[in-house]
Amino acid sequence: MVALRLGPEHVPRTLTVLTDTTDFFRVEYGNVLVLEGTPYVIRNYEREGRFTVDEEPKFWVRRAVDLTTGGVKIIKMVFSEGFTARVGGIAFECFRSAAKEGRVLELMRGHPHFMQGEVRTDGAGNPVRVIDFLRGRKFADHVVELGSDHEDYFFRHFPAVLDEYIGLLCAINTLHYRGERHGDIRRDHIIRRSATGANVWIDFDLDYLHRENKFGYDLFGLGNILGFVAGRGDVTVQELVKQGSPVFGRLRTEDMNIVFHHRVMNLAKVFPYIPRALNTVLLRFSEGADVFYDTTAQLLNDLQEVRESLQSE
Repeated sequence: MVALRLGPEHVPRTLTVLTDTTDFFRVEYGNVLVLEGTPYVIRNYEREGRFTVDEEPKFWVRRAVDLTTGGVKIIKMVFSEGFTARVGGIAFECFRSAAKEGRVLELMRGHPHFMQGEVRTDGAGNPVRVIDFLRGRKFADHVVELGSDHEDYFFRHFPAVLDEYIGLLCAINTLHYRGERHGDIRRDHIIRRSATGANVWIDFDLDYLHRENKFGYDLFGLGNILGFVAGRGDVTVQELVKQGSPVFGRLRTEDMNIVFHHRVMNLAKVFPYIPRALNTVLLRFSEGADVFYDTTAQLLNDLQEVRESLQSE
């Protein structure tokens, strides 16, 4: 089957067949992993680029080929880790949960804005997620390439980008309405499909605990992405200093992002043509905010009003 799907030159001299992924470091390139009767030949590690600097290998996530269909899959094995994240003095206990990702895959089956896949149990009872491979690029990479500068971007491209963001927000709102959360909302967890241009949320295996607001951590992630799309990238203190911008001297602590304190959230100070309605939404995610969004529906309502106002201008 390996020769049939990949060519005879890819058949190893010794073929190792595995059914247990408990120690995912033992699952190596060229091995055949059998899950509920379906054989997958294992290829390279997946990597996670974050903040455009790191390309961290995810040893528990492997690219693979389904030997029954030839389709490319992403195999996500069980990996346990936990840590505490703090946002504006609020602590969130974060942990990985294969079971939660399996529930989201099932709940959002067929939804165009969520990655698709299924859970298959290995021989040791581990829930392994088999994900359909997505061909595309990061949504963030698409955004920063639009327009010749921020003003050109904002007046020519931002309304369409905001429509795309609202579409992604609607998808998360649907997930929350059904009682689940994404858990790791970041701009590099949005893939723009090559074939259709549709944006797709990926990677739901992180979860968190917080007694006051079940969806709070997701909402802060959505705010970070909104700041990015409104600013055509991160607008940082470091960049303003580097440019010698006089805006730097007018910035106050309350103007900064509540999660990433070096990013400016009061973007109207940097780009005066940003409408007040949009800037008011951005400031709900700033250090100076005294009222936060409780639900994605509230954020969605405010942004739809912003979008309508852009249309009428």
